[in-house]
Amino acid sequence: MIVAGVDVGGTSVKTGIVGEGHKVVSRTKQPTPQEGPEALIAAIRGQIAALDERPSAVGVGIPGAVSGNRILHVPNLPGWPGQGDFGEELSKELGVPVALGNDVSCGLLGEWLAGAARGADNVLGVWWGTGVGGALVIDGRPFAGSRGAAGEIGHVLVRPGGALCGCGRRGCVEAYAGRRMMTRTARDMQASGRETALFEIQDAEDKDRPTSKVWEKALEAGDAIAAGIFREGIEAVGTGIGSVLNVLDLERVVIGGGFGQRMGKNLARQVAEVAVPRIMAPNPALRFVAAKLGDDAGIIGAGALARALVIEG
Repeated sequence: MIVAGVDVGGTSVKTGIVGEGHKVVSRTKQPTPQEGPEALIAAIRGQIAALDERPSAVGVGIPGAVSGNRILHVPNLPGWPGQGDFGEELSKELGVPVALGNDVSCGLLGEWLAGAARGADNVLGVWWGTGVGGALVIDGRPFAGSRGAAGEIGHVLVRPGGALCGCGRRGCVEAYAGRRMMTRTARDMQASGRETALFEIQDAEDKDRPTSKVWEKALEAGDAIAAGIFREGIEAVGTGIGSVLNVLDLERVVIGGGFGQRMGKNLARQVAEVAVPRIMAPNPALRFVAAKLGDDAGIIGAGALARALVIEG
């Protein structure tokens, strides 16, 4: 059975053929279109056509709340009108069945099948990049909630009445830790007269926005603005994770996404240092780990959704 997985992120779209043993055997990558659903469908169609083999089914991870093949809310992609039957529309374009899922749920599924979450029955995945997404494995099964929208740790409230988040609410984890919101804060501070090298590094890297790599370089250069904003992000993420662990008593936390890929074990350790003191009854078996599979995690997880779709008929 030949299936493809598509991982749609705020920065890039990654597509690959997923073979036996959860191995990605053919892949392609491009910047995420910013013009809305039709542009994304066209991009995915082009990527599928560029692969070495034609899949019999396609799984797609979307950065937002997903229920079945409907998108409920996509806060970090511009040009999206709200709810829509994206999976059905994409299936018509591709001529094959399409399974839709949340991008972080696909990423954690990939890590659970073949990476850093393997062997654990109760896991929280936190993907920190353009936004802050989350996903869960509970009692040895991926947990999506009653509608498929569970795991949104980026929208756990950490400061009532706080900073405005991209979702329209105030005080969410993502309002302080999402790279898009962090960049906005840095620009506001620069406009008020504070000095930062963040945007000079962005230009030197020939990027149209500060990526995780740009932020990492600014931190390595000792940029005070970047360091202060990033520390605030760690506090928000760690605080949100601590609250989730108090509710669910999990055994493993996997840190992925753009920042997780670049900063790995060091970032997982920093987040743990904030989260663990906020747990009422810390679990001695609890581990904070960095995702292992990089770009392939979401492709593998989305491919698993496609495979299940074919098997279940």
